[in-house]
Amino acid sequence: MLSSLYNLIHGYLFYLQRNLLHKQFMASMEDEAPEAEVKPLGIRYIEYKRGSPISYKTYQAIVLSITFFAYLSYHTTRKTTSIVKSALDPQSSNLYTRRANPDHPSLKRKGWIPFNGPDGTALLGELDVSFLFVYAVGMYFSGHIGDRMDLRVFLTIGMVGTGIFTALFGIGYWANIHIFYYYLIVQMFAGLFQSTGWPSVIAVVGNWFGKKKRGLIMGVWNSHTSFGNIIGSIAASILLKYGWGWSMFVPGLLIILVALVVFLLLPVTPESVDAVLDDVHPKKTWEEMSREPLMKQKSVRHEPVGFLKAWKIPGVAPFALCLFFAKLVAYTFLYWLPFYISHTAINGRYLTDEESGNLSTLFDVGGVVGGILAGHISDRLDARAITAASFMYCSIPALFLYRSYGHISMTINIILMIITGVFVNGPYALITTAVSADLGTHSSLKGNARALATVTAIIDGTGSIGAAIGPLLTGYISAKSWSGVFTMLMVAALIAGLLLTRLVVAEVAEKIRGSGSEEVSRTTHDVHDV
Repeated sequence: MLSSLYNLIHGYLFYLQRNLLHKQFMASMEDEAPEAEVKPLGIRYIEYKRGSPISYKTYQAIVLSITFFAYLSYHTTRKTTSIVKSALDPQSSNLYTRRANPDHPSLKRKGWIPFNGPDGTALLGELDVSFLFVYAVGMYFSGHIGDRMDLRVFLTIGMVGTGIFTALFGIGYWANIHIFYYYLIVQMFAGLFQSTGWPSVIAVVGNWFGKKKRGLIMGVWNSHTSFGNIIGSIAASILLKYGWGWSMFVPGLLIILVALVVFLLLPVTPESVDAVLDDVHPKKTWEEMSREPLMKQKSVRHEPVGFLKAWKIPGVAPFALCLFFAKLVAYTFLYWLPFYISHTAINGRYLTDEESGNLSTLFDVGGVVGGILAGHISDRLDARAITAASFMYCSIPALFLYRSYGHISMTINIILMIITGVFVNGPYALITTAVSADLGTHSSLKGNARALATVTAIIDGTGSIGAAIGPLLTGYISAKSWSGVFTMLMVAALIAGLLLTRLVVAEVAEKIRGSGSEEVSRTTHDVHDV
């Protein structure tokens, strides 16, 4: 069934896009700008039924909605692995759990070979790092390719590939596969296809929205990451009772269905659908639109920005390095929080796998609040670096308090988990959205917007290397001490904040100069009034 669906989608994409893809591939080899994108079939159908073009604001709503659910589905498939871990490796090598509670439910289940042995936790850590390492490396190439071809097609291919390999991981359950390298290879390919998502959605949203209130808009929009984690956690926890394979297969099928919506409806740029701001163009009938060519040339064609040139854009390097450590913290929680909860007694009681998965979603609830709050504050202050650094510094005491006092009671655990989610995910969300979009349209590029995907890929790709290292180290350190894991996270948060010091100083100096200029202006105005 899955193979037939894949072949159908693949054939459909090939039939509709073969000529365009060939031209864009040749252009990318020569570092030339490809021709403009094809208007999506779904958009053409809607205009046919309406008899008139779609308004610019409606297009913006379509873009936000489709990219929101597209990346939500990416994170839904990504989160399921952390829930499945407890079923694959129930007999953790955590000595504290064995000694403190020999009757813990996880110690009575058999698990899944080869992850249920004494080195099971380390093997799961290797799966995480293989996925994230390929994801990080693939991110750099995805940004380069994304700036050179139709992002709608590129995103569709990435989502279908992600769905197939996520489902293949789950199929290992029914096929009774116990070979570690099968799961390793599947995770590596899943990471490769997952790397297409973020540069694509950020570039598309950046094409449709200016810098004004970008922090707040993208802060709200970026909640797809946390909502995807929440849905993935709840769905995987519920499906786990029917067999862990379902926890992987169902989300894999879901993202393939969302990919069809992306292919049919996502408008990549205003030019690709002939959209004009504020609807200043005269209304056209369907007959007039149907006589227009499918391919529309942009009035100004820019060359895609090279990889090294993108690194030299002011602010890209420090924010990329900051994100390295910020994602190390965030992704350690993403992949290991349910496991940590299930192996930590809260008020003297150990939670089941389903309870642990559901409780971990509150970290992402805090992440939603943190992303919106960080975006809003950075807009009001017009200071991205100050906001990101402040949140990173605040995450240090939050991490310490959660580790030290989270076990006292369920209420305290919930409160501290939400607070930790606010400060950990806030700067991560800000840097990967508004900051990436700002730098991708930096003034030094002189109006060339064809660096958005590349800059986004550099920043998030560098961050993803940290995201790979964090869960890997956790797999080894947690076997000896979870306190050691939290110490690592606090040090990483401190380094992340320090890496933005120069930008923070620059923003503070600019604020002081601005205040001085305003004071001089008011004094001059008062003198003239006298």
